[in-house]
Amino acid sequence: MAIDKTLVERSKGECELSNEKSDALFAFTVAPKNDLPEHQVVVSKEVLDKLQSEDYADGNFWRFLTGSIWSEVPAVQVLSYKLLDKLNAHDWAKEALENAYLDDELLSWANAEKNAEANKVVHKDAYGTVLQTGDSINLTENLNVKGTNFIAPKGTKVVKIRLVPDNEEQIEGKVNGNTIVILTKFVRKSM
Repeated sequence: MAIDKTLVERSKGECELSNEKSDALFAFTVAPKNDLPEHQVVVSKEVLDKLQSEDYADGNFWRFLTGSIWSEVPAVQVLSYKLLDKLNAHDWAKEALENAYLDDELLSWANAEKNAEANKVVHKDAYGTVLQTGDSINLTENLNVKGTNFIAPKGTKVVKIRLVPDNEEQIEGKVNGNTIVILTKFVRKSM
């Protein structure tokens, strides 16, 4: 991504993480924010490649984060914090993370993606297979359908299910022309 003029001035021609001078610098947006300069960090090509490929195998490569976490630029602090958190299996990264200070707003930004992932509702069938909207399932038990006078027999195939967004234990599907709520513990995903 092309670098905004304000980012060029702020970075003084250096990667804001590694302090490496380079002619090939790029703007990296710190998620989940947008592409405004205050949400971006200027990085070198090598750092950008590792960020985009999520390559954290070489912990020693990332040691510059122990300095960048103390940057005066909020986006640099947040990105450094997020990367140190991913590298916390290394003692140096864990120590840097423990000693770092981010105010509540920056800490919230740094943890936003992790919190969103933790709060994500995942629907799974009785065997632990992840269900998606539009999947087909089979019932694993006879189910009394409330509000009707029929029982949905074991083995009934339900096509094009919908996930109940706020409840991982429930899906919706049509059985005998009626849309019903089905508990995920009574279904098996059809292949």
